[in-house]
Amino acid sequence: MTIRLSNRDARRIFLSRQGLSAAPHRALGKEGLLQLIHDIGFVQVDSIATVERAHHQILFSRNQTYRREHLTELLEKDGELFEHWTHDASIIPSRFFVYWKHRFKWEAETLGERWRKWRGDGFDAGCDETYERIASNGAVMARDLKEEEHASGGWWNWHPSKTALEVLWRQGRLAIARRENFQKVYDLTERVIPAHHYDGDVGHEEFVDWACRSALQRLGFATHGEIAAFWDLVSPEEAKAWVIAHRDELCDVAIETANSGKPRPSYAFAGFPDTLGAIADPPGRIRVLSPFDPLLRDRNRTERLFGFFYRIEVFVPAPKREYGYYVFPLLEGDRLIGRIDMKADRKRGSLDVRRLWLEPGVRAASGRMEKLAAELDRIARFAGVGEVVLLDGWHAGFSP
Repeated sequence: MTIRLSNRDARRIFLSRQGLSAAPHRALGKEGLLQLIHDIGFVQVDSIATVERAHHQILFSRNQTYRREHLTELLEKDGELFEHWTHDASIIPSRFFVYWKHRFKWEAETLGERWRKWRGDGFDAGCDETYERIASNGAVMARDLKEEEHASGGWWNWHPSKTALEVLWRQGRLAIARRENFQKVYDLTERVIPAHHYDGDVGHEEFVDWACRSALQRLGFATHGEIAAFWDLVSPEEAKAWVIAHRDELCDVAIETANSGKPRPSYAFAGFPDTLGAIADPPGRIRVLSPFDPLLRDRNRTERLFGFFYRIEVFVPAPKREYGYYVFPLLEGDRLIGRIDMKADRKRGSLDVRRLWLEPGVRAASGRMEKLAAELDRIARFAGVGEVVLLDGWHAGFSP
């Protein structure tokens, strides 16, 4: 039997699983922050700070009591979070570290061979030399090794600051102990990850089961391809085999798409219909999302569920951009209603709004614009600027 799920219910489920249905003003605290990241799964890290760095904005959009210092403590002092790769560089709960050992093994075999061919003779010895330098002398930044390289004329014929550190990190031999001005500080992994997270191993079957099961829990419903893509730890073939092996735990779900096209066949855990009544409606306020928000990571899923086509145009040549360099999606309740181009000018102390676009059928009603103004005020305070400034032509992207 296939369960048919309306588009609205599908949106509500996904928003709930991604931490966007709880009251954004509830007291969070450090333990609550760790639980939030656990429930979401990961928080992507990005260096662009047009308004605020992606990881901070992702967390702030879910809870306005979020404190940056709590994230720093969990990462750099408590060791309850670590940085590594999902589909991109991310902050991940350290209780998942044991599963990442399988990724480290894959990286050592696959990525290591690729870089070995690229760098040629001396690659392995250079990595070992870099590792021993850190083991003996402590944590380093890439620039520290580069300075030593220039001073000695050695360090092989390539830059360990840009290669060996990355390879050793991707292989799990090094970890990011902290960041200074957003620059990574590397140390031996066993000196960064607490022993109760670092020790132990799981077999391949248990690893695949965790990767697929935990992904489906955080997605609510998914195809085997979406299950594989969530953590980017297992292949679609492995996820498909997992679905087949666990059919007694799963049910078939047909998801109504936003464009009312053919329903999307997906899987969910059995008992799935019984959970619908317990899912809260997301807050009706408007929230600005980071372009790297996990809600938007799978662009095709976003378009199917929300009817919202979105891409980051950072790497699109300026003349070919449809919207702008770094444009933020707007969430109102359970709908993505538009996007906004804005930048924090810290010299002037202002949040400058360059352009606002509303989706077709979304009106610039007074109540909606008041909610947007309230959110922009919250964002301005979070970014440490004093006021919101609407620049000339800011409303050219919609009809009042």
